[in-house]
Amino acid sequence: MSGKMNETVRILDVAQAQASILRRRAWDEFAVPDSLLERNRAIFGEPIGPDEAVRRILADVRQRGDAAVREWTERIDGVSLPALQVSQEQLDQAWEQVDPAVREALVLAGERVQDFHRRQPALSWIHNGPDGTLGQLVRPIDRVGVYVPGGTAPLPSTLLMTAIPARVAGVPRVVAITPPQRETGLPHPVTLAAARVAQVDGVYIAGGAQAMAALAFGTESIPAVDKICGPGNLFTTLAKRQLFGLVGIDGLPGPTETLVIADASADPRLAAADLLAQAEHDILASAILLTPSRALAEQVQAQVLAQMEALSRSEIIAASFANSSGIVVTESLEQAFQLANAYGPEHLCLLVENPWEHLSQVRNAGGVFLGEESFEVLGDYVAGPSHVMPTGGTARFASPLNVTDFVKIVSVIGLNPEAVARIGPAAETLAQAEGLTAHAAAARQRRQRRSPEQPSTP
Repeated sequence: MSGKMNETVRILDVAQAQASILRRRAWDEFAVPDSLLERNRAIFGEPIGPDEAVRRILADVRQRGDAAVREWTERIDGVSLPALQVSQEQLDQAWEQVDPAVREALVLAGERVQDFHRRQPALSWIHNGPDGTLGQLVRPIDRVGVYVPGGTAPLPSTLLMTAIPARVAGVPRVVAITPPQRETGLPHPVTLAAARVAQVDGVYIAGGAQAMAALAFGTESIPAVDKICGPGNLFTTLAKRQLFGLVGIDGLPGPTETLVIADASADPRLAAADLLAQAEHDILASAILLTPSRALAEQVQAQVLAQMEALSRSEIIAASFANSSGIVVTESLEQAFQLANAYGPEHLCLLVENPWEHLSQVRNAGGVFLGEESFEVLGDYVAGPSHVMPTGGTARFASPLNVTDFVKIVSVIGLNPEAVARIGPAAETLAQAEGLTAHAAAARQRRQRRSPEQPSTP
């Protein structure tokens, strides 16, 4: 393994990195693997692409409801579902099955996520001025559905990181949906334990596109929601993209990513550990180190090779480094920050001397982790901010999941006659400029009612 990995854990210069691991690609630039086409052939009877597969599933669930959710779950996941909702008794049983230490950790994580998001201001405001009243009402969304992945591993932390901010925002109904285990037909017990900690209003059983469709359209067993949140696989993300506009969508998360900026002062063991922790998520995960120190780059490369041998997901890690991970030697720390801002990583980790001095250089990142004690794994579980963060370079314009994702703003306009007299003519003028004569007439009639002796504008 070591010889093969030595070639896989690449040390690149900046030009090489920009042409490979630092290059962002659009959705349609990714080739569909033959293995996926063949799997779709077995499921659909023809080798259709993922987008078309999702379209068919969405349409079927919209038309046939529960029956379609059950059928697609059996065809795709190989699980026959007797029910689509987890009962309270099953939730209680799952809680008892989970190790007490895990339950305690879930409670701690939940408390920290709740405390962090309670500090976020999302307040209504009303201003009374000479023209009358203007303001904004901040109101929670009525119904939110949280998707919790459960494919290669259960992700109870994701349930906490999505449902709890919704609860803090005041959403009156929060439900979770997550895939079943093949052995039991139920979600993993630790995910159900997290649902209890987050106090969701219901847990439903389905994965992938059929889960997205059920939340968006509603079925006999699964109530429709107003917004869907949470990460997932390719099919889940494609479904969210197709459903956007029919239901609210938090974002289109892709493979997870960490970018580490380190200088010569960094501990190569810790830098390697942080890269490995990210690379084990998925074969498409990105774990990238930027450093101006060639010596550190080589030390981290050696540490990755040494540490990964003992890890349970070493094959996934190897594939991640072969696909989209690696080490980049930059000319300076300044260049490293320039590259990081251009890349816009989900997680940006600063393993440098005096990391707070460099915070002002960060413009684009889902989350920034300052120093070796603020490692990204803490952010995954217990730091407090939601770990659902923008990926694929969307940190250039998007934010981590937060309280504002679960509220909407209602503008308040309560102007008085004096305001109509002062600003109404400008509205009439702009309406005429746009050729909207009914708009202009509505403004003119208010002015005429206010000052009937004044001639109207033709």
